[in-house]
Amino acid sequence: MTTENTVYIIDDDAAVRDALGLLLSLNGYRTAFFADAAAFLGAWTSDYRGCILMDIRMPGIDGLTLQNLLLEQGCLLPVLIITGHGDVDSARAAFRSQAVDFLEKPLQEEQLIAAIEEALARQSGQREQTEAERAYCRRAATLTPREREVMLLVFAGRHNREIAQDLGISVRTVEVHKGRMMEKLQVTSVADLVRQHLQHGAE
Repeated sequence: MTTENTVYIIDDDAAVRDALGLLLSLNGYRTAFFADAAAFLGAWTSDYRGCILMDIRMPGIDGLTLQNLLLEQGCLLPVLIITGHGDVDSARAAFRSQAVDFLEKPLQEEQLIAAIEEALARQSGQREQTEAERAYCRRAATLTPREREVMLLVFAGRHNREIAQDLGISVRTVEVHKGRMMEKLQVTSVADLVRQHLQHGAE
């Protein structure tokens, strides 16, 4: 990381801010802390460089609303969303507002650092299609037609029982197809599936 880049942490939980600050400082990152969205909006200037790491659920202005407000104001800082309450609709909304990643608590250090590095590369205008993205597309190509159907329905926010009704199969069969699909794509959660599907442009 270059010295001009800062990770701006926006979270109403002081303990979370402290823990993230310690973790990131140990990994060589500069940090700045804000207790809520309004504090960041009041401080932000176009000179800021780095990325934003923010909770999705905060009093007052929530994370998704803050994302849209920043876009309206021309803020180009890449955003990483963290949440203890991830769901498909929130993940999809975050990525459509140009979030770099949607990280579910408890945060894994390796995943967090990788996401920050990706965000900083994007901030610098250096992000191009990576081997990881190409690998994901190759994995997506291995899905069977049924697994692809299940993937698209999961991406659309459908629950297993709804998918079973739509496809005329049992819930257990849906679970099997879903498990195989996620294993082939090497995703660990629905939020991870949504992120990769949106970011990598898998058809």
